[in-house]
Amino acid sequence: MGETATVRIDGRVLRLTNLDKVLFPEHGFTKAEVIDYYTRIAPVLLPHLAGRPVTLRRYPDGVDGPCFHERNVPRHAPDWVHVIRAATPGSVRGEEYADSVLVLDLPTLVWMANLTALELHIPHRALDLHSRWHSPDLLVFDLTPGTPATVVECCRVTLLVRTELEHDGMTVYAKTDGATGIQLHAPVGATTPGQTARYAKDVAQRLATRHPGLVVSTTAKTTRRGKVLIDWTPNHPDRTTIAPYSLRARPRPTVSTPVTWTEVQTCRRAGDLVFLAGDVLTRATHSEDLHTGMHERAIALPTQPTNNP
Repeated sequence: MGETATVRIDGRVLRLTNLDKVLFPEHGFTKAEVIDYYTRIAPVLLPHLAGRPVTLRRYPDGVDGPCFHERNVPRHAPDWVHVIRAATPGSVRGEEYADSVLVLDLPTLVWMANLTALELHIPHRALDLHSRWHSPDLLVFDLTPGTPATVVECCRVTLLVRTELEHDGMTVYAKTDGATGIQLHAPVGATTPGQTARYAKDVAQRLATRHPGLVVSTTAKTTRRGKVLIDWTPNHPDRTTIAPYSLRARPRPTVSTPVTWTEVQTCRRAGDLVFLAGDVLTRATHSEDLHTGMHERAIALPTQPTNNP
């Protein structure tokens, strides 16, 4: 058995196991370091998880081993972990509901890290106290480069999407996906579950038509070489996206990191927007969360994008 420790966090007792286990072999990053990262980043991460059931992506043998998604609360969860039952429309497994974790505090976050839940995925709508889904409150675009394109090309497309959304009065926030691309969030007030998907699809298709040498809006890999996919499908009500400040299961412990528009505009190399766990902790120490107060800037979502030639 590997290194273990029993800790008390905010009145909760947790037994942490296999702390010396290397989960990111290329970087030598251990389970203890994963737990330390989530503990220290909690002040800026926890607000993004509030009210949103978390889907865990667990890597018990590290990023080079098999992984599995857990939408339902893991067995033998402590009785103080807050669990909420939510309807799961569109579930690929045909499940009517899931008993998911709501991360309300630091002990729950550390407990999940101890399960080797490296990645935390969240929906783009919240639940009320009666387990009823609100309408979507975020418009989401996932920009992914097709080789040999990189995040540099993603940044060019990011600015195009930003222009479209700002033309309709939205405030747009950017973050890396922790892998190769960029994700955009715009706080909105939707009236129906499918409204954000329809709007996002229109934006993606319009930009693909205007910039055929740079942008595609369909997910077929054969069309993506050297271009950037504007993936609008994360706006479907049943989809989730990697949470801001979540680790990613990559060779190195990269993080889905909020970035400034200056960083997007000045990106010239793929490495310019790669942030490891240590980098993100330093950023969080020296500046506030770039997405703070995001939901306070929500506007009513138009039924379709305004024509912005």
